[in-house]
Amino acid sequence: MPEILRMPEVAAGATSAILSAWSVATDEQYAAGAVIAVIETEKAVVDMEAESAGRILRTLVAEGADVAIGDPIALTAQPGEDVADIDAALASLGAAVAAPLDDSAPEPVTAPQPAVASAQAASAPVSTTSAPAAVAVSGGRIFISPIARKRAMEAGLDISALVGTGPQGRIRRRDVEAAIAAGVPAPPAGQASSAASTPPAAASYEDIPNSRLRKAIANRLTQSVTTAPHFYVKGSAQVDRLLSLRAEVNSGGDVKVSVNDLLVKAMARAHTLVPAMNAIWMDDHIRRFSQVDIAVAVATETGLVTPVLRDVDGMSLREVARQTRDMAERARSGSLRQHELEGGTTSISNLGMFGTEEFTAIINPPHASILAVGAARPEAVVADGEISAATVLRVTLSVDHRPVDGAVAAEWMREFIALLEAPARILA
Repeated sequence: MPEILRMPEVAAGATSAILSAWSVATDEQYAAGAVIAVIETEKAVVDMEAESAGRILRTLVAEGADVAIGDPIALTAQPGEDVADIDAALASLGAAVAAPLDDSAPEPVTAPQPAVASAQAASAPVSTTSAPAAVAVSGGRIFISPIARKRAMEAGLDISALVGTGPQGRIRRRDVEAAIAAGVPAPPAGQASSAASTPPAAASYEDIPNSRLRKAIANRLTQSVTTAPHFYVKGSAQVDRLLSLRAEVNSGGDVKVSVNDLLVKAMARAHTLVPAMNAIWMDDHIRRFSQVDIAVAVATETGLVTPVLRDVDGMSLREVARQTRDMAERARSGSLRQHELEGGTTSISNLGMFGTEEFTAIINPPHASILAVGAARPEAVVADGEISAATVLRVTLSVDHRPVDGAVAAEWMREFIALLEAPARILA
């Protein structure tokens, strides 16, 4: 008997998701566990797997569509099942009858807009069913799916030269593949692949539409500062020995270790020494973990994401470096999986590469803490009554006071600073 396939809740609390691509063609049979479609959430790309064998009779939404959780996306049947009247089957299941989606034909799109459009024009698109739209640009940002962006980067294409056939001119993977076949040029030397950036004439401001990721970040952090009572513990460490250790580690091997990698390992070690920090608040109890999982903040074009490294204390330093780089690259290309963004009890946010000396960060729920890291700078320090020069690193730990008391956080900071100043212990 035919069944309706609905948009799953691929991320907790999500109200909608983008159906990025169909992985199975109409009338093509698939096995249980096969990937039927690729779905984009605010932060990740998720493979939608079949619960049982079947085939798609009709897709009900186009690639690139933003679909509410639970809404129908396709009509399916058992392998070999004959369905004579698909429209009747849809009607009997209470789904609106939609015309078959011809993947080879252009979809209804908005009219082409200038490279930089006003907020008023962007909010009131004109519907048309003619030719595919030119590249979709709003607020200087090109609308392109993460998979398509990654493929374009791999092929060295200038995405501002691409034509999107998705809703509102969104560039999809098949648009990129078509451009590769047609030989679309790469960006000119020294010029990034982006939309035209000439500001509107006589404009005193520009309204930039909020991305799904930016909205998700805003909601999560607002929740954090309004529900989690933050307190802050600051510390400073002389890191000359840490920097020397890093140089020694990087003198051989193909995986280079960053200062941030060493800090992540030191955080994990401090969590094992002060296990009360490795916990989260659960309303009616505190959940304490035996494994240390740490989220690493990564800046992307659309906002901050925090992929989670698992069992950091059980990993080698080079493995931390390798996994961190892999996750950072996939975060920027939009190809992280949802499970890679879940879990953990703490995060690290490092702005030292921008020259920031010191800052505080907002805890990423449901974590109990986040470490804000500034730049390592030469300073005058006093030891045994003598003034000398040292490289000093300042950090601030933001802590949720519900699962963690001030004395516990202070003990953690003491252990963490001691590890940075005697860095061989980090590798023990």
